[in-house]
Amino acid sequence: MGRRVTRRNFLSTLAIGGAASSVLGSMKAAEVDPTPGISDGLLDEIQRRACFYFYEMADPDTGMVLDRAVVDLPYAPGASSVAATGFGLSALAIADDRNYLDRNLVRKRVRQTLEFLRAGADNEHGFYYHFLHSATGARIWRSEASSVDTGWLLCGVLHSKAYWRKDAEIQDLASELLNRTDWRWMLNGSKTLSHGWVPESGFLPYRWDAYSELLAMYLLAMSSESHSIPASSWSGWRRPMTEFQGIFFIDADTPLFVHQYSHAWFDFRNRADQYANYFNNSQRATQAHRLYCLELASQFPWFGPNMWGITASDSRTGYRVWGWPKSQPDGTLVPCAAGGSLAILPQMCGAVLQNMFDTYGPQVWCKYGFRDAFHPQQGWYSPDVLGIDIGITLLMAENLRTYSVWDAIMSTAEAQRGLEAAGLRKLSS
Repeated sequence: MGRRVTRRNFLSTLAIGGAASSVLGSMKAAEVDPTPGISDGLLDEIQRRACFYFYEMADPDTGMVLDRAVVDLPYAPGASSVAATGFGLSALAIADDRNYLDRNLVRKRVRQTLEFLRAGADNEHGFYYHFLHSATGARIWRSEASSVDTGWLLCGVLHSKAYWRKDAEIQDLASELLNRTDWRWMLNGSKTLSHGWVPESGFLPYRWDAYSELLAMYLLAMSSESHSIPASSWSGWRRPMTEFQGIFFIDADTPLFVHQYSHAWFDFRNRADQYANYFNNSQRATQAHRLYCLELASQFPWFGPNMWGITASDSRTGYRVWGWPKSQPDGTLVPCAAGGSLAILPQMCGAVLQNMFDTYGPQVWCKYGFRDAFHPQQGWYSPDVLGIDIGITLLMAENLRTYSVWDAIMSTAEAQRGLEAAGLRKLSS
């Protein structure tokens, strides 16, 4: 296992109290209470424990972060995901900024990770395979060289570049990784990006051609200094409108996480293109998701106004991708559903995490924060935590508290080029 860091027993020392898409750009979001529905002490401990996951469950030599881990077992080499590693790079910046970990250890780990990505991890045209062996960097499970998962990795790389401004080695490595990703190649002759490529058969038949978690990926692709895609690609994907209980928003029957991930790094507040204000859209999507979960309370009475949330996660029957309203949920609750929208709807989502902690305590709470999912009626609490689910909660908690991830990313030339290409301009107050 990586270095175990001594930390205080938090639970014993801290008391925690209880239409057309173009129309969307001009519509204002519903009034939102900006006051978090969660104590700052619990927020801090969620972040602290998540940062320890990204340090302890990364390979000590390569920095590649495990896709998932059993909470009671030490690190052992296995399947890492490049998306989790991207969240991990951001986690290291947060850990340093908040003094959760020793700066020298954190800086060394960032350098190790970037260097290994540069020279040791399997990739194709700068796109990394979705799953790699954490100790060797070799492709596993015949996974694809993934465009969107590489996007999450590069968000973490860009965050590292922004945060460690005075470290020349980190600057050089981060710039090399950002610039060698051949986004034009991933277009494969189309206006929209392919989902990925495999050596056995070439490009996958699927494209990022409808609204989903694609916002950050397209911004990175358009901002590349060496392999940028045309700005017209931003208009190449569809923005289907949907409605639920009077709430209109862009969605394509997707899980809630698609309205969260890009917002973990890029600050879309008070910005709009010719189609939409995407931050307001995510607010509406989260509001609609909560109402959908409240409808499920007749089937699952443990659901309620401050106890809701489903998305892609573990379940008693394996990994499930719960979208809505076409999915068939089974009563599982997923903390990162609310956690991933903490900075989008603080009161509404913070109250869920506070209530989960207060109600289920040690059953759902572990050394790395909330377990991935749980089903209280069946007495099932996931034995695992997932890197991307912990990661989205960590970054959104940080943006809620300080905006530091948003501020770091938005300070970069890469972010500004992407926003300009997309036509995402600041709205007047």
